[in-house]
Amino acid sequence: MSTKPEKGFFARSAGTVALLIGLGAAAYTAWVLEVVLSTGLNPIETYVSELAAQDQPLGGLFRATDFTAGVFAFAGGLLALTGLLRRAGDRRPWSVAGWAGVTLFGAATAADAWLPLSCTPTVDPVCAARETAGLVPATHQAHAVSSSLAMTGALVGIVALTHAARRYGRHAPLARRGPVLVALELLATAWTLSAIALFTAGRGTWALGAGQRLQVLFVALWLGLLAHSVHKERRT
Repeated sequence: MSTKPEKGFFARSAGTVALLIGLGAAAYTAWVLEVVLSTGLNPIETYVSELAAQDQPLGGLFRATDFTAGVFAFAGGLLALTGLLRRAGDRRPWSVAGWAGVTLFGAATAADAWLPLSCTPTVDPVCAARETAGLVPATHQAHAVSSSLAMTGALVGIVALTHAARRYGRHAPLARRGPVLVALELLATAWTLSAIALFTAGRGTWALGAGQRLQVLFVALWLGLLAHSVHKERRT
């Protein structure tokens, strides 16, 4: 059976995939607005998600941008994954795993926006004490789960699609520059997880905010590189 219809579908959808992923990457950097907006939160010490907490004056803005980023990434990842799976006889496992990771990242990021923190535990001792005692809304636990799923999906996508680009000879910009972002992302993730563990143990924040902001920044940069690579390959 000919696979031309499936390949045609993938080729036609590539431009849309690149646009959606690119828009998702842009929306995922909305937290940098804290540089020019008065949030009252120290970016070196606080969680990025605390910008979207319910008790923050600009929380609605950051929840909206998180939701927008998640929807765009989910739509782009799902469209790419569907197109890839429709290419009969061309099942590249690393590509499938990578686009599945991007899709999970998008869905979980959108869910994050609907499961905000009620307060800011890194700067509010009362909030931190209530969180330790389990007296905060269930959205705190749900947010932790959705955030973990989002970052898991992002890491799977970053590693798998970068490896796929090099292994299968696809997406030349990603194959060339992706490994550097993979390494930086893994380092930032290790920093963030270590700082969270220390904060949870009551040993300070250890620049948790800086580590997490680097973590999400590298995800956004990688998504932008992915969008550029898909668009460039479509044109050639």
